[in-house]
Amino acid sequence: MNKRVTLSLPDKLYRRAEELARLTDRAIGDVLTETIEIGLPPIDPDLPPLAGLDALDDDAVLAQADSAWVSEADRRFSDLLQRQQAGELTELDRAELQALLSAYQVALLRKARALNEAVRRGLREPLAP
Repeated sequence: MNKRVTLSLPDKLYRRAEELARLTDRAIGDVLTETIEIGLPPIDPDLPPLAGLDALDDDAVLAQADSAWVSEADRRFSDLLQRQQAGELTELDRAELQALLSAYQVALLRKARALNEAVRRGLREPLAP
């Protein structure tokens, strides 16, 4: 099922989407939908919801606070960033880089929130300013 959404875009962003739609002979709505789909990371169902950290036991909170990004994803992310700097990314690479960046941001947010919860519970000392 599709949902209808109305949003306002800055003129510059709209023109970019419009130009991409023209160049690819697609509707602008399709271009924007695909762009949003690429940019939004899939959420790992095994991770606790951000708002549910207070329901986790101390060990689970500490595990989240100490979590590290999967090394394979980290290596691929680094490789894509290097290729981007060298100007060697394909469109598919760009989409993968954006997806990895989004996934990294979600993982970092979860880690930060878990660390905050660990400090709140007295399991960890607050970070020095």
